[in-house]
Order: sequence, then structure tokens, then C-alpha cells
Amino acid sequence: MKNNDEYWMGIALEEAKIAFSEDEIPIGAVLIKDDCLVGRNHNRTRQLQNPLAHAEKLVIEQIVPSKEKYLQKYTLYSTLEPCVMCTGILLSSRIGRIVYGCDDQKAGACGSIMNIPSDRQMNHNPEIKRYILDKECSEILTKFFQLKR
Repeated sequence: MKNNDEYWMGIALEEAKIAFSEDEIPIGAVLIKDDCLVGRNHNRTRQLQNPLAHAEKLVIEQIVPSKEKYLQKYTLYSTLEPCVMCTGILLSSRIGRIVYGCDDQKAGACGSIMNIPSDRQMNHNPEIKRYILDKECSEILTKFFQLKR
């Protein structure tokens, strides 16, 4: 059944595996609306020589041509907790839900180091769901960085 968080996170993990094979930090993201896949991508910071080419940002940019300004009816799935930049993009786009796999203990902005989306001073507070396929999401990152050492 497609309306399953694990199903969509599995698609995000497929993107993370593509990133791994391209020697990119293996983070994948997908954007869903009405139980349909709208966009998918993975980190491309090395490939594009752009420190801003995070999976979450690239996925949100895919919806921009539709001229749909706010994304309250959308869910973004990311294998790693979004950073401050990506969280800002998600809040600015008024994303309805953020679902992620594992915490980012160095740059996480949705619950681990800080929790920007839950700050009631913000003008938008999306639903956050954590730890979907946590083990699989953290394993691919661990494997990638072990190979780099």
C-alpha cells in the first residue's frame, strides 16, 4: 500500500543508494502529494560543485515550475534529518509534513540539535515524523564515511 511512510522512505533510500554510487553523500529525498510521487532526488553537492545541492532542496525545486506557491498538502521524506538550510526551505514552502529516517547529530534542525519546525514563533509548523527506516538510513551513511577514512 503506497500511503505507507516506510514505502516512501524506501524510495528515498533508493535515491541515497544512487548518491552512494555517484560518490555523493548518500542522502535521498522524495516529495509526495495525494499518495503520488511528485519528485525524487539525492545529494549532488560534489557533482554540481554546489554546497547548496542537498536532496531536500533539489526535490522542492522540482515543484517550482508548477507555480504552486505553498505545499501544505505535500510530504517530504528524507533519509537524514534536514539541516538548517533545508528546514528553512521547507518552512518557507509551507510543507505539510516532514518525515525523516535518522538524526543528524552534527547539523540536524528538525529535532536532534535543534527543532526549528516546532518553534511556535515560526509562522508555519509542519508535522514532523522521525525514525522511519532509521537503521537502513544510518547504515548507508556509516558505510559511506567508513570507506572515506
